[in-house]
Amino acid sequence: MAPVPPGIRFLASFNRDQWYKAFTFALTFLLYTSFHLSRKPISIVKSELHKNCSHVMRAPTESISGQQPVLHPELDCSWKPFDRNNYKQLLGAMDYSFLCAYAIGMYLSGIIGERLPIRLYLTVGMLTSGLFTCLFGLGYVYDIHSLGFYVFVQVANGLVQTTGWPSVVTCIGNWFGKGRRGLIMGLWNSHTSVGNILGSLIAGYYVSSNWGLSFIVPGVIIAAMGVICFLFLIECISCFSAHLDAKKAGDLSTLFDVGGIVGGILAGVISDKMGKRATTCAVMLLLAAPTLYGFSMISQFGLGPTVGMLLVCGGLVNGPYALITTAVSADLGTHKSLKGNARALSTVTAIIDGTGSVGAAVGPLLAGLLSAQGWDQVFYMLMTADFLALLLLLRLVMKEHCSHRKRPGVAVE
Repeated sequence: MAPVPPGIRFLASFNRDQWYKAFTFALTFLLYTSFHLSRKPISIVKSELHKNCSHVMRAPTESISGQQPVLHPELDCSWKPFDRNNYKQLLGAMDYSFLCAYAIGMYLSGIIGERLPIRLYLTVGMLTSGLFTCLFGLGYVYDIHSLGFYVFVQVANGLVQTTGWPSVVTCIGNWFGKGRRGLIMGLWNSHTSVGNILGSLIAGYYVSSNWGLSFIVPGVIIAAMGVICFLFLIECISCFSAHLDAKKAGDLSTLFDVGGIVGGILAGVISDKMGKRATTCAVMLLLAAPTLYGFSMISQFGLGPTVGMLLVCGGLVNGPYALITTAVSADLGTHKSLKGNARALSTVTAIIDGTGSVGAAVGPLLAGLLSAQGWDQVFYMLMTADFLALLLLLRLVMKEHCSHRKRPGVAVE
């Protein structure tokens, strides 16, 4: 047998939890990289907002000897309002407006972040940060020269950017224990340099031709990363375990529904062949009660028996439901006593489905109350509901049999 390559052996040595830890490490690394990436453009674009215009060409009429060269205002290459003599103070205002807002916001961010889901908090912060970063670039697109506009954008961006650091540090701390946290954090913290490098490269690529894109492109990137955060970030190991438990519960519910689809089709075919809808429902409900009891007993024997019993239970419970809410509703709504009233079918269907919704509301409520005494009590409640439904059908079953004796193959009207 050929030897297994070392790389494959290395990958195979990771279990599922380690893979998710690695994924969380990489995801949070990229998330905060995008934060630094979106902060970098202002330092690159400053040189474009106020250029050294001493190289501007003079008009031929001004090349008279003994006169100082005159710069034409229409040839001035700086971006208003940063073309003034106090441009250093104005550009500095861009920096300290962001930093002051960031410093103040950081005190509030941790307090707010404790009370909100990290994933949603971080997502909102990244989306709004992308919005304000793009707004700064749109100042070039829409030829905005108001200092107040740029200061406002910087202040707002500084506030929303405070959502990033507390969130990602909390997330990475939840996933990695204290034993190797120093090494992990040391590697992970390199996102600062990576983000600054990428931000400089992106902003530098567009700064000479269209400095607005130096902000818009990073803004779009951080907003896109916010969407990825919303879709994929799991805040902690316990949250991940809860997610898996919910997924298993969802899978079991899906199996129940699959059985319901096959029981629903089968119930419809049998009722059409026999012409006895009430009898078909009654037989399935009669079989459903012992099946529910069997499910409560057999689920402890493993996944295979549980799956099988779920499929059977789904068929026997959802079969009558499908018949009553569809075919029986249609039969009642088109009964000859209604004299062809086309709206009656809608009314009858609404009444039946609305009554069923009452049961759908009461069932989970009773299940929550009874589960405190043990799950056996919940199954007893379900079996009781099953027998009550069967009891209410008995009158129709009797009428159906009497009618069938007189006119074989005709359903009860």
